[in-house]
Amino acid sequence: MPEKTAPYIAAIGRRKTASARVRITPADTNTIEVNGVPAAEYFKTKERAAITQDALGLEDVTATYNVTVKVRGGGVTAQAEAIRMGIARALTSADATLRGTLKAAGYLKRDPRAVERKKPGLLKARKRPQWTKR
Repeated sequence: MPEKTAPYIAAIGRRKTASARVRITPADTNTIEVNGVPAAEYFKTKERAAITQDALGLEDVTATYNVTVKVRGGGVTAQAEAIRMGIARALTSADATLRGTLKAAGYLKRDPRAVERKKPGLLKARKRPQWTKR
């Protein structure tokens, strides 16, 4: 008979072209695993790893969770911010009283900025070819 896995809460976070599928399960300590690797190893800089811990580090979040993440697309900063958003969404599903705190911190708002598309006749989105008189 297969082992019964602990119940989890799933959420999705996005930023630019990065998409993170987050699962949180209650645990003794806060741990974050990104694509099968600890977050500190996956993100080479401390700043990116700290971004993923932001939602769990708020004062109102008293419970501890084991977080597993599958993230694809985008760059490392976009991936870290997508993970933060996914964790925040999962926390609000777990405890609705945290919504106000997470919303005030800005972790539930999706950043709408993305790369502008290239237009025909231009070199980039807005860069034009050099004008020549003759």
